[in-house]
Amino acid sequence: MEYKIYVNNQEEIYDIGKVAKQAAGAALLKIKNTVILATVARDDTQVSENFVPLTVQYVEKSYAVGKIPGGYIKRETKPGDFETLTSRIIDRSLRPLFPKGYAYPTQITVFVLSCDAEVDLQVAALNAAGAALYLSDIPVNKAVAGVRIGYVDGAYVVNPSNSLLKKSTLDLYVAGTKEELLMIEMRSIASMESVSLPVMAIDPMLDPTLAENMMAKQVINEFPEDAILAAIDTAQNAITEATTAYENTFVSLKKEDAILDYKQDLTSDAIFAYIDEFYKEAVYDAINQMAKSERASELSKIVDAILKDNIATLEGWDKALVDSVLQTYKKKIVREMIVEKRVRADGRKLTEIRPISIETNLLPLAHGSCLFTRGQTQALVIATLGNDKDAQMYDLLTEKSSVSDTFMVNYNFPGFSVGEASPLRAPGRRELGHGNLARRALEPVVDINRLQTIRLVSEILESNGSSSMATICGGALALKAAGVEIEKLVAGIAMGLVFEGDKHAVLSDIMGLEDHDGDMDFKVAGTKDGITALQMDIKLGGISRDVLKEALYQAREGREHILAIMEKASEEIVINNAVLPKLELFNVDPSKIVDIIGQAGKTIREIIEKFEVSIDLDREKGEVKIAGENKEKVDAAKEHIIQITNKASFGGRGGHGRDRDNKYPTKESKPVPTFIQDEVVDGTVKRIVDFGAFVELPGGIDGLLHVSKIADHRVDKVSDYLALEQKVRVKILKQAGNKIELELVR
Repeated sequence: MEYKIYVNNQEEIYDIGKVAKQAAGAALLKIKNTVILATVARDDTQVSENFVPLTVQYVEKSYAVGKIPGGYIKRETKPGDFETLTSRIIDRSLRPLFPKGYAYPTQITVFVLSCDAEVDLQVAALNAAGAALYLSDIPVNKAVAGVRIGYVDGAYVVNPSNSLLKKSTLDLYVAGTKEELLMIEMRSIASMESVSLPVMAIDPMLDPTLAENMMAKQVINEFPEDAILAAIDTAQNAITEATTAYENTFVSLKKEDAILDYKQDLTSDAIFAYIDEFYKEAVYDAINQMAKSERASELSKIVDAILKDNIATLEGWDKALVDSVLQTYKKKIVREMIVEKRVRADGRKLTEIRPISIETNLLPLAHGSCLFTRGQTQALVIATLGNDKDAQMYDLLTEKSSVSDTFMVNYNFPGFSVGEASPLRAPGRRELGHGNLARRALEPVVDINRLQTIRLVSEILESNGSSSMATICGGALALKAAGVEIEKLVAGIAMGLVFEGDKHAVLSDIMGLEDHDGDMDFKVAGTKDGITALQMDIKLGGISRDVLKEALYQAREGREHILAIMEKASEEIVINNAVLPKLELFNVDPSKIVDIIGQAGKTIREIIEKFEVSIDLDREKGEVKIAGENKEKVDAAKEHIIQITNKASFGGRGGHGRDRDNKYPTKESKPVPTFIQDEVVDGTVKRIVDFGAFVELPGGIDGLLHVSKIADHRVDKVSDYLALEQKVRVKILKQAGNKIELELVR
C-alpha cells in the first residue's frame, strides 16, 4: 500500500508490504522518478562478541538509468567509492539506534532501482533504510531522517536538487531523530565571482579569450562557526518535521518487536573494588602508557597479574570477566581525570595541542612531500602532479557521462602504524572515508581552473588519534611543496567530548584513548578564516546547541594554533623545480592552429622533438596545451608557438597586409590568379571552420568551400567529411577578385 508524505520540499511515496515480504523489514521509496528498495534482515543466533554486528550495503543498479555495465563483466561487481561512502553514511546514522547488548548479525541492503538525476540519492537512501528498520521487528522505536542543507543566494535551502546543489557554496548532510542529531558531514564549495580588470591588463594578440578568463576570481567560501550552527539548526528543524511525519505514518504498520536476548556487560563489584584497592596505581601507569600508543598491552599485563593472585583463584574469576571489569575501571578513571581534575592521561590541559614537527620535500624525486608529526600521530603525505589524461574516470547514476576527477586524496593505514603485525590489504570503508574527508577539506583552496591533475597520498606511519586530520595538514603543505598555488593553508583538528552527570568537558586534539572512552568524535578542518569541512559522530545521543558551539569555537582556537606552525613551515619550503612537470595552457586565434600543425603535421612534430614536450590542440577553441618534464623547455616551446602565430597573423599564409616590421609579404602583393566559372581544379584543404573549409588552389590563393557545397545532403560537422591537408577536386562557382566560391566534385 502506498503512503504519501510531503516533507522538506519533496514528496516521498512509500510502498509498504508490496515487495521483499520475507525480510524483517522493507520499504520501497519513490521520489520523482527515483525508486529505492531498502530491506533489513537479521539472523536468529547471536555472535559471541558484545557488539552490534551490522552490515550496510548500498548498491546502484546500472539499469536504473538504462545502462549496461561497462568492461568485460556485464554486471555490477565491486562497489564504487560513492556506493562505499553512502553505505558508511547509512551505517553511522543507524548504528546508534540499536538497543544496548544487541548482537544479532543484521544486514541492511539498499538498491537504487530507478534514478532521477535531480534526486539526492544519499538522502533518499538513508530515509528508505531508516523506514525499513523502523518497520522491522528489531526493537528500534525511533524514526531517523537525513537532510541536506545548501546555501544559495544568501539563504539556506533544505534538500536542494542536484542541479541547485551545484550552485550552492555549502553542502551539509545531517542525520538524526526527532530529539537528537546522530551524524554530521559538511564541506564548503569554492565558487567563481566576477571582478573588474583594467583594459591595459589584457593582451588580445596573445589570447583573444583572456579578457573573459580573467574576469572570474575563485572564492573559497569558508564558513564561520555561527553560520555552521545556523545551518545545523535548519537541519534539526527539517529532521524533526520528517521524523514526526514518518512515525505518525508508520507506527500502525510497524511489526511487533521480536523477543530477543541482549548481551550484558560482564561486571563484578567485587573485582572492581579489588582493582581499586590493589591495582589503582598500575592502572594509572597503564593509562599513561596508552596515551603514547593505541595498543593496550599494559592493561593485558594487569589482567594477567590479577589472575595470578590467590584471591582470583579462590573466587574463580575468569579472564574475560576480569578484562571487562578492568576496561570499565580504566574508562571511569580516564573520564574522572578529564571532567573532575581537568587533566588528561598524557598530562595535557583540555585545550592543549600535542607537539608538532614538520619536514617538507624529504623525498628527492617526489613532486612534493611533507612529513607531519603531531604527538604520536605521523603522516607522510606526497603530492604528484599530472595532466588531464591522469584524471580518475568514474560513473555516477545522476550524471549522463563519465566524470573526471582531477583532485584525488588516497589514505593508507598500514598495521605497523599502531604496532600490529597485519598484512597490507585493499583500502576499506574507513580508509575511503578518511581520504574523502581530507579531500573535502582541501579541495576548496585548490584552483578550480588548475591545469594539473593532482594526487595526494597519505601514508600513516604512526597513529594515536586523528590521522585524518594529520593528512589534511600534511596534504596542504605537500601541495605547497609541489609548487601548487593555494591561497590559504588548511588545518584539521579532532575534538572530543565527555559527559558525566551535569558536567562536561571539550577536548582539543584527542588521542586514541580519548576517542575510545569519550562521547563524541568531532573533526573540524578549515583555514584561518573559516571551516571548509566537518565530520561528527555523536555516541551518546543528543547534544545541546551551547555545547556544540563551545566545541566549534574551541576547535577554531586549536586550528589557529596549528596553522601558525604550518605557516612558518610553509615559508621554509624549498621547491624542487628540477623534478616538477610543467604545464602551460593558453589560447591563440583558432584560425592559426593550422600554422602550428604545419604541412602534414611537420611543424608540430618539430616542436615536440626539439623541446621534448607533448602538445594538445583544440581547433575550435584555439586552445594550446603544452606539457613537459622541463620547465625551461616548456616555456621555450610556448614562446616558439606564439612566434609562429604572430608571424601568421602578420603576413603568413592566410594573413592580410604586412606585419608590424613590414618584413613579411602578403598574398595581396602577389598577382591574383583568374579562374573560369565551372572550371575543375585540384586543391588542398588548409583550414576547417564551422561553415565550411578553405581550400588552397593553384596560384596559392584560398577559396571557400561552403558546408552546403560539400555533399548533396545536410552536413552537420565538416570534419566528418574533410581533413586538413586532404587533396580534393573542386569546381569554381564564382570569383570576385580574391574571393572564390567552390563546390566539391563528387
